[in-house]
Amino acid sequence: MMSLTLNVPPSAKLTDEQFYELCQLNRDLRIERSAIGELIIMPPTGGETGKRNAKLTARFVIWNEQSELGEVFDSSTCFTLPNGANRSPDVAWIARDRWNALTPEQREKFPPICPDFVVELRSSSDALKPLQDKMQEYLANGVRLGWLLNHQERQVEIYRPKQVKEVLEAPMTLSGEAVLPGLMLDLASFW
Repeated sequence: MMSLTLNVPPSAKLTDEQFYELCQLNRDLRIERSAIGELIIMPPTGGETGKRNAKLTARFVIWNEQSELGEVFDSSTCFTLPNGANRSPDVAWIARDRWNALTPEQREKFPPICPDFVVELRSSSDALKPLQDKMQEYLANGVRLGWLLNHQERQVEIYRPKQVKEVLEAPMTLSGEAVLPGLMLDLASFW
């Protein structure tokens, strides 16, 4: 099952508060919102994708607890990007100073901030092009490093500002580079 996009007429475009309320009333749905107000309803992931996502998130949490450089978020966290879109990457990380600059109220709902780092994990129900577009949207809104993990094609696409995306064939490790210093993600079991 692919995601479903609902086109919303401009006269019915939801405010940030209304979108938040809609999501709270439909907690069993994974809903994102595009910059032009389209509602994107995504199917839940299958078992294998969920397992991979949990392992990835755990590895980032362990690294972050050791480095104490920021905050890690799982796939259930929705961020309000500067362009107005509401997106939920599979894994996200924000530098501590940027996170702490938000008010408690901003941190509680859909934080109005673009993560410094994101991971999108392609599940069997995901078409590749929309995920690539989403990665470009993250870059345009301030992401400093992004990884699109494509298990089906055994590839990783690496997104960096003002650079052409890099495509790696089944890498065994990925470096967090300067954005996530000291992170070396082991992907041997991922493939």
